[in-house]
Amino acid sequence: MKKAAATRLMILTKAFELIYVKGYQTTSIDDIIATTKVTKGAFYYHFKNKDEMGLAILQEILKPALANSFIQPLQHPANPLDAIFDLMHRLLMENEFLKVEYGCPAANFTHEMTPWNSDFRQVLDEITQEWETAMVAAIERGKEKGLIRKDVSAKQVTLFVMSGYWGIRNFGKLENSKSIYLPYLKELKNYLNNLA
Repeated sequence: MKKAAATRLMILTKAFELIYVKGYQTTSIDDIIATTKVTKGAFYYHFKNKDEMGLAILQEILKPALANSFIQPLQHPANPLDAIFDLMHRLLMENEFLKVEYGCPAANFTHEMTPWNSDFRQVLDEITQEWETAMVAAIERGKEKGLIRKDVSAKQVTLFVMSGYWGIRNFGKLENSKSIYLPYLKELKNYLNNLA
């Protein structure tokens, strides 16, 4: 990797880590420069402004990480209901990238930025749509294989599961404890079992 590209990636990675902890709007360019130890000139060489950097974080850091963690496990599961539960369990209880005290980075960006910035809204909507599409497709495949009842609406199930995930992430932030996730996971298991 060329030095300029390596510097740019380092800025994005460190800025993302800082924003995940502090929030986007409360993280200043000066905070990012202090954390990354690059000069102001180096920052502005790579990004015109903070929002350009924020969009690059979404596209180049968050989108690939979420595709790997949220979407890939739903691509070709033997049983989609098991895959959905296992995905939620891994995301909530095992994933080291997602911290209970800071919640879901995509949800954080959504809460903070979509009312104010249409470019952020578009990228975050793309990320959400990719996850939704993957889950709907997995459920439809499960229906075709006879693993899920034919009368089940894949779209409704997907929206229910996704909204439950985002909601319980917020409870986790409030409680600062993964123990709050356990009742959600137990009830999710019951719900998914009723779809078979």
